[in-house]
Formats: sequence, structure tokens, C-alpha cells
Amino acid sequence: MTTDTPARLLQLLSLLQTPREWPGGELAERLGVSRRTVRRDIDRLRELGYPVQATMGSDGGYRLVAGKAMPPLVLDDEEAVAIAVGLRAGAGHAIEGMDEASVRALTKLEQVLPARLRHRVSTLQAATTPLTSGDGASVAPETLTVMASAVAGRERLRFAYRAGDGTGTRRVTEPYRLVSTGWRWYLVAYDLDRADWRTFRVDRVSEPFATGARFAPRELPAGSAAEYLRRSVYQYQETYTFSVTFAEPAESVAGRLPAWLGAPEPLDGGRCRLRATTGDHVERLAVRLATLGCDFTVHEPPELVTSVRELGARLTRATDT
Repeated sequence: MTTDTPARLLQLLSLLQTPREWPGGELAERLGVSRRTVRRDIDRLRELGYPVQATMGSDGGYRLVAGKAMPPLVLDDEEAVAIAVGLRAGAGHAIEGMDEASVRALTKLEQVLPARLRHRVSTLQAATTPLTSGDGASVAPETLTVMASAVAGRERLRFAYRAGDGTGTRRVTEPYRLVSTGWRWYLVAYDLDRADWRTFRVDRVSEPFATGARFAPRELPAGSAAEYLRRSVYQYQETYTFSVTFAEPAESVAGRLPAWLGAPEPLDGGRCRLRATTGDHVERLAVRLATLGCDFTVHEPPELVTSVRELGARLTRATDT
């Protein structure tokens, strides 16, 4: 019998988070308490914001249902390890859609994992080889979590950095934001030694260390970190402007596009248009557009129009029998 009320509530919550209906008698037996105590504990969980639904009957049952907000989850060891490994695998390869929110989730989870579970996560990841697509270089998840923690805590970040020509330097920065382009992770930060804003490819960062020294955020010389990254990256490479009309509303399409491409402009008839500048190869952009899951029309440049047409013909031939 669990006499410690907080411990019993956590145990009850863990049972209810299994997607099934629990008869009151079975819960009482599992917890080693009376059905009356189970009813009181259910009321306590409801007061804490957990939406527990009760059903009528000779042995009324209880089920945790979806509410207006997600309450804290209680995970067992296996569940925590599985989630951490999945987040690490995705974050380390900058998979499309694996944005800052996912890295924050990984940071929070690893912060509270017991040492024995952190060891299991590291061991399991080291023993597996992920199959990923694209040419984005992999990133150590520990690097991302240290950076994310420094961004959230507004702590100065020190790290070693390898430039494109192989030159190594030591940097001390005020980290502003992590940004994923879908192929790579970048850190937007204020470089204290150079007294200016910089962008750093995270796969070229090593030995990141949060110094513990706090700082007041500076004003970024752009509307957002994504916009600053776009300007910084494209400043030194050949770019082109493209224009595409989508046969869906702007709010629907915007959620599928990387933030650094900008927001589409609403048009009449439930359509929208995106006009943006990119340094992506036209073949890669053609594939990105084709996987958005909606009809679209490419207006410019001619090279992109040709690439989309050729991609469509190639896919059509692949289905011919």
C-alpha cells in the first residue's frame, strides 16, 4: 500500500496515461487503497488540471482524456529512453520540421533524466546508425542541447569553431537563437571578440561550454533570426529569386515551409503566392515544393520551371507499366 499521497498520485497518473479505461476496483487493487481513496485522488488530479473522465456503472471506470492544455507527462524508464533517442536522432541531422521546439524538448528531457538513463540513451544511440537523406552534416545532440540551454538561459557561450577553409578559432558569444534550414543547424549569436553579429554552422562547432555569465539580449539587426540567417548565408553565394502560387490558403502553406523562406502572400480564391530568394539548387527546391502536399504553379525562374517539369515527367515514367 502506498501511504505517501504525492507518490500515490504519481503512480495513479502513470496508470491513467496508458490509453485505456481503468475500472475503479482495479485501480484500488493496483494502488493498495480503497475505492473511496481512488475517488479522492481522482478529484485531486482534476484540481491539478488533469482531465480525468469517469464512466457510470457497477464498477465505474476512469480514463485520461484530451484537455485544453497538455498536463505534465509521467514516463517510465523505457518511454523516456525511447523519446530521448528519437529526439537526438532527429535533432542531430536537422531533419525538416525538427525546429527549435524539438531541441527545447530534448534539452528539458535530458536535464531531468537520471544518470543511469542518460547512459542508456548515449549507449543506444552510439550502437545505431540512422538512415538520413540530404547532404546536411550531422550534429552531436549534446552540442545542440548545450547551445539551446545557453540561448534559453541567456548565458554566454564559448566554443571552438572551424571555418570553411579549415581555420580553427575560439569564440565567446552571446547566443541569440538556433535556426534549422532543414539541411543544417545554424547559431545566430553576437561575437564578443569581433563586436558584431555572426552566424555559425553548428556542425563546425566543438567543445561548446555555457560560461554561466548572464547577458542582456541585444537588438538583432533584422526582423528575426531566420531573416538574419538568410541575409548572412546568401551574402556570399549565388542566389536567385523564385515565385510560386499555391492552390491553398496562406496559413495552410506557411506551416509547411521553412521559416527562412518567408511567409506566402494571400491571394483571392483561397490561394497564396510565395516570392523569395534562395541559394538552393533548383533541383532541390523542386523536390521541396513537390513534397509540400498541395498543388502549385511555378512562375520563375525558367530553370526552376524546367526542373519541376522534368521531375514530374520522371515521376510519371516511374509509375508507367
